[in-house]
Order: sequence, then structure tokens, then C-alpha cells
Amino acid sequence: MSATTIREARARRKRRIRGRISGTTERPRVSVFRSNKAIYAQLVDDAAAATIVAARSAEIDTAGLKKADVAKKVGELLAPRAKDKGIERVVFDRSGYLYHGRVKALAEGAREGGLVF
Repeated sequence: MSATTIREARARRKRRIRGRISGTTERPRVSVFRSNKAIYAQLVDDAAAATIVAARSAEIDTAGLKKADVAKKVGELLAPRAKDKGIERVVFDRSGYLYHGRVKALAEGAREGGLVF
């Protein structure tokens, strides 16, 4: 058994997750990407291969906030944009990241904003 890098392990988890979930027009997929500095979220309709709405941490004033607080605000920013497009129910895709920390905060922010998943 060969040792895998962190990136390879995440890629394997991501492929496994994406094999099980898919976004539709009625219930799009919330795709999350996190880097060391920023976090991004977008609603994706996999059937049409299109991004419906997106939100990112660069759109928020992050001065004095912790990364988890920024992620929560991104989730809260994504929710009203989805509601404007008539979307309330979504499928959450953590993209191979653990449901912990910033990813969890983003999900909680989206739930508080009114998205159901």
C-alpha cells in the first residue's frame, strides 16, 4: 500500500462523494472550495452543467474576523442569492473536505439564511 498525499486523499474522497450526489435544476449542489486564505461556494446544476449563483469571501469585509466567521458570512451571502433565483432546497457537497471548521460554518450560515439540506 503506497502512502497518499493530502491532495490525493482529498481527490479520492471528492470522487467518492460526487459518485453519490448530483445537483439538479430543482435541487442544485452547493460546491465548496477552501484555500488557506479564502472560501468559495457555488450552486451548481449538474444536469445543465451550469453555475446558478456563487459567493466568495472576497466579497465580504473580513477585517477582524476569524476564518470560520468569514465562512459563515459566505454561507449567509449565498442563501439570499439562491432565494432570489427561487431555490430553497439544495444538496451539500463538501468537496472532500472534512465537515468541520470552515466548511461546517459555511453550511450553518447557509442554513441560517434559509437553505434546506
